Amino acid sequence: MYTPRYGHRLRIGLMIPCRNTVLEPDAAALLPEGVSMHVTRMPTLGATRADLVNQFERLEESAQLLAAAGVGLVGFHCTAAATIDPSIGTDVATHLGKRCGLPAVATSQALLAALAAFAARRIVLVTPYVQSVNDHEVEFFAGHGVKVIREIGLGEKDARGMESIEPEEWIRQALGARHAQADAYVLSCANIRVAAIIDELEKRLEAPVITSNQAMLWHCLRSARIDDAVPGYGALLEKH
Repeated sequence: MYTPRYGHRLRIGLMIPCRNTVLEPDAAALLPEGVSMHVTRMPTLGATRADLVNQFERLEESAQLLAAAGVGLVGFHCTAAATIDPSIGTDVATHLGKRCGLPAVATSQALLAALAAFAARRIVLVTPYVQSVNDHEVEFFAGHGVKVIREIGLGEKDARGMESIEPEEWIRQALGARHAQADAYVLSCANIRVAAIIDELEKRLEAPVITSNQAMLWHCLRSARIDDAVPGYGALLEKH
């Protein structure tokens, strides 16, 4: 029987791109009992730091709408935007946290925290993005002492194309990018359907697999001192 998660332990408020259709189903599967997720949509985000800074006023409105729902923390959840440069995600989260009066986190911070949980300093990066977005993300990780030793972008330019990639294709791409020196594999993007294949990939790659939605939900839980083990979606949620 389905048990509603009404958030008596924690309500997570996430700001997501308006075209994201994957986060909510992922959260329904990954969150433990008593934790609920509440979202508000963000407008299409700019591709540069200046573009994003110019959107701060509209982002503040989204964060304040979540705060009005009584959430315990707010997350800025867009991997590409949060990794435009090494500090933009933290800068956005800090700004929004001050404006809405709640703890705030960004996808970039979640990914770094997840990698730190495994002491991972060398990663394979697999994304749905075009090369220019991949380049920003590689730069972001390098700025935090994480070396991308192999990277693949599947060349999708819009959210619908990213969501349309089948889980089997992600398995094929990740296995094809296998690298003996990789400490972890990062499947990056909040709008890709990969939650159900994390366990399988970890077994076949013999390494941790981190995804944007998995890392963000884990980071929100641990930031709120909820340490439930959630099996079935990778070592990050089950063991850290």
